Amino acid sequence: MSFVDTLRHWDEAVTCVNRQDFSKALEIFLAIQEPNSKIFFDIGCLHLLNQDFDAAEKAFDCSIRKDEHLAIAFFQRGITFYKKKRYEESLADFQKTFKTLRGNQLIDYKALGLRYILYACDVLHNMALVEAQLGRWEKAQEYLMKALDYKTEARFNIIDKALQSILKQKLFKLVEFQSKEMFKPNKHYVAELEKKDYLGKAKVVASVVPQDEFSGFAPLQPQVEDGPTCPKEPVVLRALEGDPHTVLFEFIPETSDELAVVPGNIVFVLQKGADNWAYVVFNERKGLVPYNYLERLEISLASNKNKGITPPPSREPPTRPERIQGRLFCSFISSHHFQEKQSTDNSCIVKVHFNFNFVVSVPSGSPYTMLIEKISRKLNLPSSAVTLSLTSEASEQSVISANTEMEKLWSRASSGRVTLWCNTKEEEVHLVALHSYESSNPEDLSFQQGDKIKLLSKINQDWLEGQCNGNTGIFPASFVEEVPANSQ
Repeated sequence: MSFVDTLRHWDEAVTCVNRQDFSKALEIFLAIQEPNSKIFFDIGCLHLLNQDFDAAEKAFDCSIRKDEHLAIAFFQRGITFYKKKRYEESLADFQKTFKTLRGNQLIDYKALGLRYILYACDVLHNMALVEAQLGRWEKAQEYLMKALDYKTEARFNIIDKALQSILKQKLFKLVEFQSKEMFKPNKHYVAELEKKDYLGKAKVVASVVPQDEFSGFAPLQPQVEDGPTCPKEPVVLRALEGDPHTVLFEFIPETSDELAVVPGNIVFVLQKGADNWAYVVFNERKGLVPYNYLERLEISLASNKNKGITPPPSREPPTRPERIQGRLFCSFISSHHFQEKQSTDNSCIVKVHFNFNFVVSVPSGSPYTMLIEKISRKLNLPSSAVTLSLTSEASEQSVISANTEMEKLWSRASSGRVTLWCNTKEEEVHLVALHSYESSNPEDLSFQQGDKIKLLSKINQDWLEGQCNGNTGIFPASFVEEVPANSQ
């Protein structure tokens, strides 16, 4: 599905929500083929309204996998776990929500298209309620006292009432997100969906350079005095995968994992099976296509001279090959469809709670080194940066390490399954501004020469995300340098 179609479906679904037609909105959302994190969040909220907690959990899982910094998604999944009475997992998600706030009192999602403000004191309030549900009243009181430090408005008197309930060892009301509020697509993009006459009346615009083929004017590039030039806006660059092939015949899919293509399309074959089916990528979508519908394409610089389009063949397309079930590119398909594996023989399925949930399979009774190696490989992190625990809070009693007797872990397994929690060590990296930078977009970060900036993430080789003077945003990497660890 193209970006324009996704945008149109998204806007139509939000309009249905505004009309209280939730079933129609959910139907439109589910028709979107490659939802982003915000669309998955909207789907989860609609499932939550319908009391379909299992579907809501899966939708919020997908939202977090798409954007592991989306605090509101952790918050909503924590509410979902609470309603399912899975209190340990609910507490873990509320703790991750509070961590994602990065010490701020609130996050206003208005700029991202959601009319909602997530307050830190509301998150702490819910953490206290979960602790109370687990019978840990002292810990619940500790969270509520901490919430008082983050209280900004008079309406947060519910925290005082919750403290009174804690003293009587009584439960109190959960702070919930208004699930009827949805992430909306960018209004400027939606406005562009309307047809416009971009040509207007013809004008003759000539270049001032003699014998120059260019006609028109290019905007002046912003300049920084005695500083590096600002790189282009960050874009996602990806090397082309697979071998290029031309589509010879129209193929209409019959199952959800097959891909529709028409003659003349250029696809990239990632893997070819023995049953004459190929796993291909086309317009950032992946799926299965019969290999006998394709023809290998040789790309060279000389091909630029041939600007004509090769007409499709006039002969009839070949017959559709039979698919061998269970052997079709499992390594590719499983990465796009999250399913828990069934345990076989003596293997044990280990479900790991991280920013997103995932599973690994190891033989029951495996040593710690085998378990931590599989999990660290899944997270693409060194094993020294990963901490495993039996509960959502990594206490001295619950942490699993090389010195732990693994019988303690495997004794908790039930029906070949066991659950763990995972945390990672994050080393803070600080930068110093070599030049002043003035933001030109709402998501940019402004700073002055000499300011200290906390690095949050690397977007690409040219752009970084960081925090400075209480503000968060992106900025050019060439404007800063890293502060040595011994001088921070």
